[in-house]
Amino acid sequence: MSTKTLETLQTIKTLNHISEKGLNVFKENYILDDQSENPDAIVVRSFNMHSLDFNPNLKAIARAGAGVNNIPVEKCTEQGIVVFNTPGANANAVKELVLTTLMASSRNLFAGVAWAKTLENEGDQIPKLVEAGKKQFVGKEIKGKTLGVIGLGAIGALVANDALDLDMDVIGFDPFISVDTAWNLSRNVQRAASLEQLFANSDYITVHVPFTKDTGGMFNKETFSIMKPGVHIMNFSRGELVNEEDMAVALEDGIVGKYITDFPNENVLKMKNAVPIPHLGASTQESEENCAIMAARQIKEFLETGNIRNSVNFPNAALPYTGKRRVAVFHQNVPNMVGQITVAISSFDLNIADMVNRSRGEYAYTMIDIENKINGDVTPLLEEKINQIKGIVTTRII
Repeated sequence: MSTKTLETLQTIKTLNHISEKGLNVFKENYILDDQSENPDAIVVRSFNMHSLDFNPNLKAIARAGAGVNNIPVEKCTEQGIVVFNTPGANANAVKELVLTTLMASSRNLFAGVAWAKTLENEGDQIPKLVEAGKKQFVGKEIKGKTLGVIGLGAIGALVANDALDLDMDVIGFDPFISVDTAWNLSRNVQRAASLEQLFANSDYITVHVPFTKDTGGMFNKETFSIMKPGVHIMNFSRGELVNEEDMAVALEDGIVGKYITDFPNENVLKMKNAVPIPHLGASTQESEENCAIMAARQIKEFLETGNIRNSVNFPNAALPYTGKRRVAVFHQNVPNMVGQITVAISSFDLNIADMVNRSRGEYAYTMIDIENKINGDVTPLLEEKINQIKGIVTTRII
């Protein structure tokens, strides 16, 4: 593997239109080349990368968004390519749309507007028809009602806090809530001991969890039976969280009053009282800019320092960068790996100034700062020696 230093130009390839504010992060020491066949890093939004072959020089892929279904993450891990996403960068955009649809659906705004549009040819009769017809769209106020928030990450926490400011009661469920999120969450958010408790006590439910084998189809006939009759369900996470056959029946029977989803398909469009949103959750100018900037900064930091933040396949690891030569190694998470790496370094009479080692499942990531100045001739030899250790995936000397 070739070794690049900070003074060497590094190539960034984009596979979608990426906000200029994000690309402006790459100034000195970078080349932006959409046609490059040998980039150091790729920035992507929704482009499907599963059929692509990756060159040995590729070190990182950053998704300007949260979901990484369009990226072959397992393949990247095996080849030592770190994959980043941008959690929280689009949180405000999604939060605003959740709260918008919460109020609009509760007031039957979508159906009312659609009905009003049908009166365009009625001329002077329109005001009279409006007054006569508006009673069919009488809705409910959200003030004093209970909102259940499933998943209290970046988006869920914002939704919960703002719903409190709208004088709603808020109950949340997230068994994996992080310390950082807990600090940002209002103490007035009630904690549900179980999903069943949240389902039974909520007038409105919004879900903000990823699609996994455990969350797939979590909204189904069984869980609908626990909920309050006429509950409104908002899904801005993944369509697969809902059993659509069961949802159609629940809507027809009035068990579910409204289903608001950002993931319309043929089944959803046929459902009674479904509100299909054309995947607009993160579609704001500000969100696209925030995601692009965050993705670019993560790639830049990784290429220049080896530090990893918000990776979906590598362990997050950070070591203050002081300008010393740094050895960054991605390897299998097996005993004595760090010892073998340090032995290889010491064999060149190099002293270790600082180091960090983090693991994630079957793999681990080690960064070691070298106290001595490394002669240019030694760099490829050291890299080669480390790569000869069984279990090493990639080695980079910064």
